[in-house]
Amino acid sequence: MSVDIDCVVVGAGVVGLAVAREMARAGHEVLVIEAGEAIGIGTSSRNSEVIHAGIYYPPGSLKARLCVEGRHALYAYCLSHGVDTRRTGKLIVANTDAQVAQLESLLKRGLENGVDDLRLLERSQATALEPALECIAALYSPSTGIVDSHALMLALQGDAEAAGTSVAFHAPLIGAKVIADGFLLDIGGESPMQLSCRRLINSAGLHAPALARFIEGLEPDKVPRDYLCKGSYFSVSKRVPFTHLIYPAPESDGLGVHMTVDLGGQARFGPDTEWVHTEDYQVDPARADGFYSAIRSYWPDLPDDSLQPGYSGIRPKISPPGEPASDFVISSQREHGVPGLINLFGIESPGLTSCLALANHVRTLIESETPLPSHD
Repeated sequence: MSVDIDCVVVGAGVVGLAVAREMARAGHEVLVIEAGEAIGIGTSSRNSEVIHAGIYYPPGSLKARLCVEGRHALYAYCLSHGVDTRRTGKLIVANTDAQVAQLESLLKRGLENGVDDLRLLERSQATALEPALECIAALYSPSTGIVDSHALMLALQGDAEAAGTSVAFHAPLIGAKVIADGFLLDIGGESPMQLSCRRLINSAGLHAPALARFIEGLEPDKVPRDYLCKGSYFSVSKRVPFTHLIYPAPESDGLGVHMTVDLGGQARFGPDTEWVHTEDYQVDPARADGFYSAIRSYWPDLPDDSLQPGYSGIRPKISPPGEPASDFVISSQREHGVPGLINLFGIESPGLTSCLALANHVRTLIESETPLPSHD
């Protein structure tokens, strides 16, 4: 049986677009199908837009390696494509002796991961950088920055399309079946259709596990359980007195309520952690009550009643509440036995930073697999 197209990528978020670009530039015929009406309408546009250095992740993990590789690649890509970035630098602050010990552990971990510009600062050194900051010590990461995530996705889409990729919106994948020389896909939406492909890359973000479960021919035990972890952000009514990103020492369930800025200088605080069962992006104004004390641990001068609801995002978790965050899971033929299938599970932070490295990793996995039957 001949197939209609070489490679289908499901999901037009930042990782899906980076994968499509990488595959197309490697000579593959690529179609991106997206259930929504535009690129990046899910997790890719509902985050802090931070370019992470690679400090937090266990040495040897995919997150650690791909974050560091991805950071270097992302800064270079944005420079060459006119995508706005800013190396703001980041201060991770401590206000207890236990938190200072955490910073020392983070410094060691970051160095093991290849982040070679970290500095542990005393209070006086930290407040010399940020006079309004309250801390007894801080870990300084000068290579952390911010990026215009939408401009980045537009650039990736443009590169992919220039290399021959097609992108279809309002095109949800509603069925898939493993066949002799690839996959038979049922695509819904306004113009339902059925097509076959040799390679299928599932980069559907929050929906990647659910999508993988209905691929006939993929064993169910090869798909992790998924969890939805919502994070809300609040903006502030006054200009903040910081030029660096400010993060508290990490907490058991995440990085804590941190302060980031966008490229226009608007500050935002968040995200918090709320485990949910449905995909709901409304921000409850009452959640601000828990933000004030968290923020005042490092910015004591935060005025009363100054926080307004901003936006929220949902992290695509594959580890349950109370357990450490899972590593990225990039499941290929080696794990599940199906040639030509790549499932990307749990691509939460630092997925944005890692997008180009993730794409390169996916292409390498595809090209190392057992050759598929020739395309008629």
